Amino acid sequence: MTKSEPNLIVIMTTLPDPEQANNIAKILVTEKLAACVQVMPQMTSTYHWQGEICHDPEHLVLIKALPSKYEALASRLRSLHPYETPEIIALPAIAVDQSYLNWVTSLGSIE
Repeated sequence: MTKSEPNLIVIMTTLPDPEQANNIAKILVTEKLAACVQVMPQMTSTYHWQGEICHDPEHLVLIKALPSKYEALASRLRSLHPYETPEIIALPAIAVDQSYLNWVTSLGSIE
């Protein structure tokens, strides 16, 4: 494991169906904004929206990327996302296996 730069971030978002999630995943990887995107099975999200409590099926999407890609990735994700206010949360990876980080970094340098 390493804590050296560049490090990795994991961006979380949710989408209403797997087709949209997989389509966005493919776009982000194809455009080299993300190294890897995982679409999780359906779950239920409970949240406040416009004065109501909502319970909706969603798919959690985990996006692995370099911190230097965050702004472009978040902008692209907002442009593709069907929600008015999409969840876009970046979490820093405090430790990453060096070989995995090398792989992600090598993808980030291919333009």
